[in-house]
Amino acid sequence: MTDRIINHKILDDIDLNMVPFTWNNKILYGNEGESITAALLSNNIRKLREHEKDSQPRGMYCNIGHCSECRVTINGKKNQRACLTSLTKDMMIEQQFEVPYVVKEGSPYV
Repeated sequence: MTDRIINHKILDDIDLNMVPFTWNNKILYGNEGESITAALLSNNIRKLREHEKDSQPRGMYCNIGHCSECRVTINGKKNQRACLTSLTKDMMIEQQFEVPYVVKEGSPYV
């Protein structure tokens, strides 16, 4: 089961509609309609990818779609932001290892 608040003294009880999804070929469960980042966090997943230059772990940063640190592959489509994408049943989500765009020769990001 996931780590999440379901009984809240101000917001009352939260109704969950837990659905399966796949993260790197592992079946996990999340609340349908929540962001993928929320579903991953509730399953104790913090690392979403590695930095292209130095392989440092990258996770959720801004969680509002500005920084692109949460880029993942969703159902085979690359460069999707997990923080802006709602979880649906049987979604296949994978860590992304590729550079999201063509980097020109001489760039400090190569």
